[in-house]
Amino acid sequence: MSLTPEMPLPVRRGRHCPFSPAEEFRALRSSEPVCRTTLPSGEPSWVITRYADVRRVLGDTGSFSNAAAGQGPMPPPRPANGEFPPPQPGFFVAYDPPEHTRLRRMVSGEFTMRRISRLRPYIESIVAERLDAMEAAGPPADLVQAFALPIPSSVICELLGVPYADRADFHRVGATLFDLTTPPDRQAGNFERMRRYMIDLAARRRADPGDDLLGMLLREHGADLSDEELAGICNLLLVAGHETTAKMIALGTMLLLEHPDQLAAMRDDPDLADRATEELLRYLSVVHYGFVLTATRDVTIQGRHIRAGDYVMCAFPSANRDEDLISDPERFDITRDPVQHLAFGYGAHHCVGASLARLELRVCYPALLNRFPNLQLAVPRDDIRFDTHSATYGVRSLPITW
Repeated sequence: MSLTPEMPLPVRRGRHCPFSPAEEFRALRSSEPVCRTTLPSGEPSWVITRYADVRRVLGDTGSFSNAAAGQGPMPPPRPANGEFPPPQPGFFVAYDPPEHTRLRRMVSGEFTMRRISRLRPYIESIVAERLDAMEAAGPPADLVQAFALPIPSSVICELLGVPYADRADFHRVGATLFDLTTPPDRQAGNFERMRRYMIDLAARRRADPGDDLLGMLLREHGADLSDEELAGICNLLLVAGHETTAKMIALGTMLLLEHPDQLAAMRDDPDLADRATEELLRYLSVVHYGFVLTATRDVTIQGRHIRAGDYVMCAFPSANRDEDLISDPERFDITRDPVQHLAFGYGAHHCVGASLARLELRVCYPALLNRFPNLQLAVPRDDIRFDTHSATYGVRSLPITW
């Protein structure tokens, strides 16, 4: 698959502000809220830019299918018969109801805020451990490698019951799956390696399930799930469970460093952590579009006729900057009252791990800022490299000092 000179519209970020979506979104929301873009495969796709329209599309699983998600964040060219092979068993984001509902329901109970809150002491201990290591090593440090990546990796491995020693492989495969420039055959090879690892782990754990999420699935649903389905569920949670949170930790820290008054407020007022986290999620929207959807029947949105079989992308960064959602949406303000942003998607495919991600962010930001009250970038801002060709947005590294 050869890449077009530019990534599809939802992936583009601001030329003047790397924390913002592409500048043209503001005009598109007013004049052409449903527009066209070209995928790296060369195929066209519709782009939905307004908040209300994105919610409409994501809430209508009868008209818009997630089936193409089984091919990765950007579908390759369609086969001659127009049908992609079925997704990996258990990889429930690539299924539509009712199969999606059946698989998701098996894990969703473990991700309620009440259940997730039991992990807070563990998360706090991991955060303190990483901060101790950074302090002992002394500045400068790369916040991505020293802090942002290890914490969600540790947490999701603990939750699933996967050996933390294998996290480096999980991150490498995860980064490959989100990288829009990775050739499909390489993506498929890495995913197959991870699939086989998880199948072997699931088969071994059937004899001794344990108390973690994989053990729960085996105890409560083992008779209804094959080892391949268990592997698909765990692979999805493992990859998605650390990549986006790690990027939010690092990118959110960089944004706060550029707003020292708000950084100080978040550091000094523990009661601000919840609303500050929601504003960071809204403002940054590190997940560009979720997955490319496929229209299953003809639909008209904002006067544009979307035909059955057309691809559709929901631009989350644009929707979260919609003036109909929030006043003065371009302003970053951690004291705002939270709104129902789309950083975790919406509807049936709303991120199942949203509560876990929120808890990790609410612990990480204040702990980091309080441990290092003089935190600052260790390199000029212009030297920071961003992930501009990934399905999730962030920084490749973030050199810091204190």
